[in-house]
Amino acid sequence: MRPTFAVISRICPPRWPRAGIVLSALVATTVACAQAPAALGKFVTAHCVECHDADTKEGGLDLTSLAFAPAESKNLAAWVKVHDRVVAGEMPPQKRERPEARELSAFTAALKTMLTASERELFATRGRAVQRRLNRYEYENTLRDLLHAPWLQVKALLPEDEEARRFNKIGEALDVSYVNLQHYLGAAEYALREVMAAGPPTRTIRYHARDEESFTSLMRPNRANGAIERATFPLLGTAAQPDVRAGEQPLTVGARRPETRGREAIGVLSGPYDFIEPAFRGFRAPVGGRYRVRLNAFSIWVGADKDPARWWIPDPDNVSPGRRPEPVTLYAQLAPQPRRPLGTIEITPTPAAYELDVWLLAGETIQPDPVRLFRTNEREGRFRNPLAEREGQPGVAYRWLEVEGPIYDASPTRGRAQLFADLPLTRKGDRFEATSNDPVADAARLIRRFVARAYRRPIGGEEWKRFMPVIEAALAGGDTFTAAMLEGYAAVLVSPEFIGVKETPGRLDDYALATRLSYFLWNSPPDEALRRAADSRRLRDPVELRAQAERLLAAPKSQRFVEAFLDYWLDLRKLGSTASDRWLYPEYFADEYLTESAAEETRRFFAELVRADLPARNVVASDFAVLNERLALHYGVPAIAGVAWRKVVLPADGWRGGLITQASVLKVTANGTTTSPVTRGAWMMERILGQPPPPPPAAVPAIEPDTRGATTIREQLEKHRSAPACAACHAKIDPMGYALESFDVMGAWRERYRALGAQPVDERVGRSGGRVFFHPTQAVDSSGRLPDGRAFADVRELRQLLLADEKQIARNLARQLTIYATGAPVGFSDRETIEEILARAAVNGFGVRTLLHEIIQSELFRCK
Repeated sequence: MRPTFAVISRICPPRWPRAGIVLSALVATTVACAQAPAALGKFVTAHCVECHDADTKEGGLDLTSLAFAPAESKNLAAWVKVHDRVVAGEMPPQKRERPEARELSAFTAALKTMLTASERELFATRGRAVQRRLNRYEYENTLRDLLHAPWLQVKALLPEDEEARRFNKIGEALDVSYVNLQHYLGAAEYALREVMAAGPPTRTIRYHARDEESFTSLMRPNRANGAIERATFPLLGTAAQPDVRAGEQPLTVGARRPETRGREAIGVLSGPYDFIEPAFRGFRAPVGGRYRVRLNAFSIWVGADKDPARWWIPDPDNVSPGRRPEPVTLYAQLAPQPRRPLGTIEITPTPAAYELDVWLLAGETIQPDPVRLFRTNEREGRFRNPLAEREGQPGVAYRWLEVEGPIYDASPTRGRAQLFADLPLTRKGDRFEATSNDPVADAARLIRRFVARAYRRPIGGEEWKRFMPVIEAALAGGDTFTAAMLEGYAAVLVSPEFIGVKETPGRLDDYALATRLSYFLWNSPPDEALRRAADSRRLRDPVELRAQAERLLAAPKSQRFVEAFLDYWLDLRKLGSTASDRWLYPEYFADEYLTESAAEETRRFFAELVRADLPARNVVASDFAVLNERLALHYGVPAIAGVAWRKVVLPADGWRGGLITQASVLKVTANGTTTSPVTRGAWMMERILGQPPPPPPAAVPAIEPDTRGATTIREQLEKHRSAPACAACHAKIDPMGYALESFDVMGAWRERYRALGAQPVDERVGRSGGRVFFHPTQAVDSSGRLPDGRAFADVRELRQLLLADEKQIARNLARQLTIYATGAPVGFSDRETIEEILARAAVNGFGVRTLLHEIIQSELFRCK
């Protein structure tokens, strides 16, 4: 196949807009600019223009030049802001003469009526949502489902999606250019090649650690920088082999003694990092697909050096079974891409084989990582293992990795059948080729069948024919029948009807409703059951719509919704964008397992809210958490051991509970070095309470936290707030941020800030083995006072204050879910519908699953 602009140009004009233009342009609507009624003008003149005229222009707002033309989005936003600030009592300012309550009420009621009517008139013409394309998440999942290829990874091949209202679902932000389409075409062609790839027969091959250069080369002191902690060492069973380590005996008995060879192992005391990267590189996935991997390993304990003065030095000739299980994460590696976690197992002191079913890409290899062990990143020899004790230190030993695969279940066969139906397929090299005795007739039959499946609606009688010229041109150019068909299929996969989410103004038909429901709860296209419901026009029945929503929520694919929604609502996708400072926070340095566990906690927590229909207030305060051992240790929760996730009851007077005290949230609102009450406070206002603060004035410099510890961030903010232009906003933002100052950059509890020092303050060492150079400074003050005057001492009291308006927490969650579900902002005229949703959900305590169902049943969801 040839990724060319010619393919795009054949199928796109005139339906597809030119480069840089939104997928489907907004319908041009001419609305005469109505003049504001005299009653509104009188109120504005009497109470507003003194501060908001051309000369004063407070807050950048000049009401004397602001026309009343709410059919234009920016003008509507300006008048909505006026309405909201008056309703909130912020305007006119309290220090000025206030209008009578009746006058205020009349003004806001009249303004509300006019803004609502104007927006609804606009929506009636073009709908709430701007037509959009599939985002990267949706496109990847759509290809996976359509081609029956669950292993596909194409998201990274596509440009990053733009955001609007913090989500990647809004049509206004999802533009389509020719460059954009070229990336989609490349991703489509890659996916089609993957489906047609011919892998080897299913085989089970064992890869011994002693045959892997990346394991055995580290037995040489020069390769381990002379540090025993970095070196690997041989074991037979759980016994050391000093003669093998010294090179006096062969490294392995080899295949002639299989029983003994199966017991040979390589021990390690550290996790892979920097130049120490042991991995089973003898295996590389020959083709993308499903594999079953078995790792034979066990935990060990390595005794201390015989010299008591060197107790932290391990003795690799003094090995015994481990004193506890060790978590080991298996990662897939394919340079230059970052390694990808496949799963975490818990290996015990007793040698055993541990099994995972995984999806791999062609070329990926597997690296085991004992994630609790330290990372020997220090270049000098002056370091030690932070897990070392007087009697020794923990480690793991690997015997072998066994890989079964590729496993040819129904997926590859179904994928090829999707493309070539009943035509005979012949393996030619690393690809399958289809054979046709009548290429043109078969091409017509296959492309029509594929388009009918790819489009999420019935196709018109002639629609499929537009792709025939692509196939015929390829055949005329000398391409094989298979290559020509794949070029035609690629054209389908970048066509407007496939990439675009097609909706027309008004009530959605059954097919559009099925598409919206499926991309909401599965982030992927409707399955056969949902399509059958659309075919029979049953989705317009509220009972059937609810039943289908329940079915989708109960399916494993609903995890796609949880992940994608949290990636943008809470910014979980940014968890890895910052690294904890290795000097200020050495205990977190290179701890991928902690970061991965933090993300998984939040996903499992939110999934539990949905599954059990728990109240939305749990976003702010919950009596449970979902933890594994790593996070329990991080949070100081006792009696949690192992990699298994479990629901844990939290103490009533504890610091933890809800999303706002989870490590993931606290990490994405910090920069890895310092925390800022402004950042966390603004994040809380927008993401949790739905009250986003205005952006800071352009001329005001940002506050840089003092890492020397001379001043606290609170002290710096107090000076900052002395400026009149800053005080009003910071009075709203900072208090909630102060409450979260008791959590460091990775969400651990702290009572004092840290600062860098010139000398180590004690004998502690960091995760990388280096000495600790930070020292504690001023005490953290997490108290504050909300704008309404209510004071709190810490995050526990703040949570109780926020729960006093439980409906606002549910209101924000409903709004966030509505934006995600409909691909449109919640407009001014939508507010009444949101309140109706809340009124119905209040019966179940604003349960999260109830909110989902009420949104799906609402006119906001069922109409464009």
